[in-house]
Parts: sequence; structure tokens; C-alpha cells
Amino acid sequence: MRNTAKITTAVLAAGALTLGLSACGADSSDTDGPLIVAASPVPHAEILNFVKDNLAKKEGLDLQVKEFTDYVTPNTATQDGSVGANYFQNKPYLDDFNKKNGTDIVPVVTVHLEPLGLYSHKVKKADDLKSGATVAIPNDTVNEARALKLLAANGLITLKAGVGNEATPSDITKNPKNLKFKELEAAQTPRSLDDVDAAVVNGNYAIESDLKPSKDALILESPKNNPYGNFLAVKKGNEDDPRVKKLAKLLTSPEVKKFIQDKYAGSVLASF
Repeated sequence: MRNTAKITTAVLAAGALTLGLSACGADSSDTDGPLIVAASPVPHAEILNFVKDNLAKKEGLDLQVKEFTDYVTPNTATQDGSVGANYFQNKPYLDDFNKKNGTDIVPVVTVHLEPLGLYSHKVKKADDLKSGATVAIPNDTVNEARALKLLAANGLITLKAGVGNEATPSDITKNPKNLKFKELEAAQTPRSLDDVDAAVVNGNYAIESDLKPSKDALILESPKNNPYGNFLAVKKGNEDDPRVKKLAKLLTSPEVKKFIQDKYAGSVLASF
């Protein structure tokens, strides 16, 4: 069962939170004021804070970073102007969010890829999963489909031909290991590893949980032709904000590429 009710509740709660942000934060529409960017803690906020501490001042950019641990509030805050931009998501997720919520948020520049991976505390190889094993997967539309595609690409399941970014377990046509799927909020998947046989975890949540995607994942997404790069995003119409242009330039600078390579050692990949 999909979590439509949960998403609706989350959106309402996020709306209340962002009203609070509007009341106490700087005016994000003031192009002479600070640029407030909503971001997931890892690696997005870490990358932004590197820019803030090392690069922004030279460009005359007053950058403020607000961290969020969910995938809803950064978009609702960007839409209502509580923040001027966000950095946490990929294009399929944003397209789905805009469609479902009537928002008009647009990407500005793609910065990095966090490969999605399958992890386990109980087996060392994906092939070692036993018949009937339980696998936790994210329950939001796009990340659930992405998780299933990862499993299909590695021969654990077969999906219906032509299935897109709305794939669910009901689209599985072959399941030779009779895997069972536990649908959880994306942030909960790494915490489930002691309770399930394996879990598909988004890269940012894996890193936050001290998992090293490049070493610990049983299977990992390939970066080749990958549509899930994470980008800086703004409400439509704000793409030409001079602060946004400065940040876009800095986020795709050689200094940021080196920071990503040095800090994440292949668990996060620069996309520029």
C-alpha cells in the first residue's frame, strides 16, 4: 500500500513548519540579503558549508544553510519563499513532487550523484539472500521505483517491460527468491537493517548512518547515464537571482569537485 496519507500529512506539517521559518527567517526574495538554502545534512549541507566557509565570501555571497532530514519540507519551504533554494533531490523525484503538490520548482545546476545501494547486516553478497528474505525499500514513489530498478538490474527480480518511475512491487513479474518488501520512509531504511535481511538505502542516508556505499553496498547503482543526479533548485522565476547564479557557479567549481572526491572517496560522485 502506498503512503498517500503519510505524504499528505507530511505536506501539511511541512506547511506549518515553513510558516514558522517565514516568520523568523530572512526574506528570501530580497536579492541583496542572504541566500537561504534548504539541504539534507549529508552530503548536501556539508558541501554547501564548504562553499560558505571557503568560497562564498570572495564572490560576495552571503550563504545560509538550513538542514532538513525529510524529502518534503525543503520543497514546500522553497515554494512558499521561506528559503531561496534547496539542494537535496533528483529530477524524477522533483517531477513527481511538482505533479502531486502543484508546485513549480525547477533545477538550476546538477552537482553530484549519490549511488543508491543494497545493504545488509546478515549477508555478504546479494546472491546469499535466502528465499523469502525481507528487503526494506523507500516508500516514496520515485525512490521506490529506483530501488526496484536497482534490484532488477542485478538479477534479483524482473520488472514489467516499460515500467517507469512509478514502479511498485506489484510490477514485479519474476521474483525467484520470493523476496518480501517492507516499504518505509527513506530515512528509516538504514535503521531497519537489524530487523530485515537487507535494505535499499539512499546515498545520503547511508553516509549519515556510517555506511560507505563504495565499500559496504552489496550492489550499487552505476553512475553511467544516471538520471538521479542531485541539483540546486529554486521556485520557477528565481533562476536569474544573482545570488543563485553565484552559488551555482561555486557548486560546480574545481574546489568543490576536489572536496567531494577527497571527503567521500567514491561514495558521492561529482556530476560536472
